[in-house]
Amino acid sequence: MKLIETNITETFEEIYLIETLNLDNKKILELGCGSASMTKKIAANGNNREVIACEVDKIQHKQNLKLDLENIEFILCGAENIPLDDNSIDIIFMFKSFHHIPEELMPQALNEICRVLKPNALAYISEPLFAGDQNALVAMFHDEEKVRIDAFNNIKKSVENGQFKLFKEIFFQTKVFYKDFEEFKKKQMNLTYNNDQSNQELEDKVKNKFNSYNSGQNVEFLKPFRVDILQKY
Repeated sequence: MKLIETNITETFEEIYLIETLNLDNKKILELGCGSASMTKKIAANGNNREVIACEVDKIQHKQNLKLDLENIEFILCGAENIPLDDNSIDIIFMFKSFHHIPEELMPQALNEICRVLKPNALAYISEPLFAGDQNALVAMFHDEEKVRIDAFNNIKKSVENGQFKLFKEIFFQTKVFYKDFEEFKKKQMNLTYNNDQSNQELEDKVKNKFNSYNSGQNVEFLKPFRVDILQKY
């Protein structure tokens, strides 16, 4: 397993990778669903898909409940404490969320993932790489290098100790567009977990760096990801 891949040649939207898996007639669990953007895509595609979407943030969970989508059940919980039966889930997805679990709870989260999965079922864990121009920008005000390393090491350890088999490891990149710095600021800086580092001087530095890429207008980045698909023994 590799933490970083420096020679990524595949560029596509992640939903295309997800849809290469056989998700029809499956009971699907997403952990850390956020605003449920990927949840809705998975639920809307294919046939007879039952989706359970978990979110630990109470405010976001309350917003998700308002969606009232027929084949999605929203549950308030963290990955380290999943209120579902043993061997009850066909496939689990985590999109950019595993590294948000406190490091001391990562092994427990992997235990819970293993517990609720059916035998031979898959866990799809997608994590952003600490690499690329956009990452360098975000790291100026929210540096996630350590938590992403912690996440990788815990996933790797779960394979090495025989809890999971590494079914496949995939590296790809997606295109990310911002029409100007204000859009970047709204999507990347105006987040609750960034508030502790927000100040005008720092914002000006980030803005200058952002504008250096393309005069501040219609900036495109390539955002790299690693997907570890784990199979329960």
